[in-house]
Amino acid sequence: MTAAQVLIALRPDSADAAPFRAALAHFGNRITLAFAAGPELARALPDAEVVVAQGLSDDELALAQRLRWLSSWAAGVERVARPSLLSRGIVLTNASGVHGPNIAEHLLAMILMFTRAMPRLHRAQLARRWERSLASRAEGPGELTGKTLLIVGLGRIGEAVATRARPFGVRLVAVKHDPSTRHDAGVAVDELVGMDALDEVLGRADHVCLTVPLTRDTDRLIDARRLAIMRAGAYLYNISRGAVIDQAALVDALRSGRLAGAGLDVFEHEPLPEHSPLWDLDNVILTPHVAGLTPHYFERAAALFAENLDRFLSGRPLRNVYDPVRGY
Repeated sequence: MTAAQVLIALRPDSADAAPFRAALAHFGNRITLAFAAGPELARALPDAEVVVAQGLSDDELALAQRLRWLSSWAAGVERVARPSLLSRGIVLTNASGVHGPNIAEHLLAMILMFTRAMPRLHRAQLARRWERSLASRAEGPGELTGKTLLIVGLGRIGEAVATRARPFGVRLVAVKHDPSTRHDAGVAVDELVGMDALDEVLGRADHVCLTVPLTRDTDRLIDARRLAIMRAGAYLYNISRGAVIDQAALVDALRSGRLAGAGLDVFEHEPLPEHSPLWDLDNVILTPHVAGLTPHYFERAAALFAENLDRFLSGRPLRNVYDPVRGY
């Protein structure tokens, strides 16, 4: 059998290449493995049957005439799924599942910061102000115990959030495009509903986490109408894509005080412009699209690719195949 030509879009001497070498070592002469980045990538693409990369430009795709499968190390591939790729019947897979632990921890950090009043207390620290004068204990930091956490999008990241939130004594409600399918049925939630029930459950949640892919159906999923449906004093968190929220409507809801706060890692325009009002709102925790970062990223991505490569070489269905109809 002829060895499959596998190209990893990383410099061969980079630290990120090492996990792929380790994960693919057992394939032996079943594959020919190459690493390339920058100008060397363009020279290597004509021979490649399988490419592992964030994505490929139209010019790069034109060079890769032997390409059969593009394995993206991104979870959201709406920009990778180019017409020049899909029209050729090239299989596209994503890295869904690689980000679960770190993004879930990022969300939990934001939730706990708001719950324990950390943004306000940190501002007091910077001002050298001992802020402990409270009319009653009800005005101080709160608890997650007994609160309702709504996860909009119970995929692998949503399941990772549910797993980590459960020990805090919250009631877990989740929304899923197809509630009959689960990645890990062992991850328990108290209530699971379809997207058609989103309006109803929004009004019951104290904390709302958005962990959906960006598709035609989720573009501006949380608009002014749905922000008005949310419980007064609730918190909203977004680590998916900025366009899932109507950002101007969110600013209005935060300024009015109807929403107690928002934890945002993604934005309609990135980098977030200096003139954005989000920078100045005390009830916003803002991070620069870093929830997906972790030192274990390529270790997990390489393991996922190795499993899929074994499937590819044996003619079995691949995991995480992009579906143009669903948009993810």
